[in-house]
Amino acid sequence: MASKNLIEKTRYHVEKELAGDSSGHDWWHIYRVWSVAKKIAEEENADQTVVELAALLHDIADWKFNDGDELAGPKQAALWLNKNKAPLKLVDAVCKIISTLSFKGANVATPMTTIEGKIVQDADRLDAIGAVGIARTFAYGGNKNRLIYHPDEAPVVHESFEHYKNNKGHTINHFHEKLLLLKDRMNTQTAKKIAEGRHSFMQNYLNRFYKEWNGDA
Repeated sequence: MASKNLIEKTRYHVEKELAGDSSGHDWWHIYRVWSVAKKIAEEENADQTVVELAALLHDIADWKFNDGDELAGPKQAALWLNKNKAPLKLVDAVCKIISTLSFKGANVATPMTTIEGKIVQDADRLDAIGAVGIARTFAYGGNKNRLIYHPDEAPVVHESFEHYKNNKGHTINHFHEKLLLLKDRMNTQTAKKIAEGRHSFMQNYLNRFYKEWNGDA
């Protein structure tokens, strides 16, 4: 019962904190990740409490909106959980997931050491692809004042997290630099199945985009 109460309190806390976001990292992103993570956790027999809290808190202080500070998220999550007297083991498990969750570049490995971490990472990445993923990508690009597309700027294969963090490329490049890579980086069989359809949708969208850009459709 204590875990259930903590999850409910966390759900309302995160909704309040992120309700006004317009970058695609709003409460409804969290809600979708939370919902998918719960379903995958049931399939994988994972610790539901760890999965739910990590999913709810994974973007509470995203480095992208905190001057590139990778520790902002885990710190905020720990403050909230400690304030609510969560067990130390639970706090550590949740914060470790948050600290290692993010995509860090095409050539940067981001392995998760627990099944709970793999599930939350999968759920977060599923929300970055498909129809919703496309909408979020353009919302983020607009939030950062990025061009939609520039045909003279080719995608970049980022060799380090610093390289990836400092990238200022146009929004269409983000598909090639990250989103189209995610299908093959899913951890669980459940996520891999879901990713197939979403990946295909993005490919079809990009094919149409390039045709229209060139006046062919």
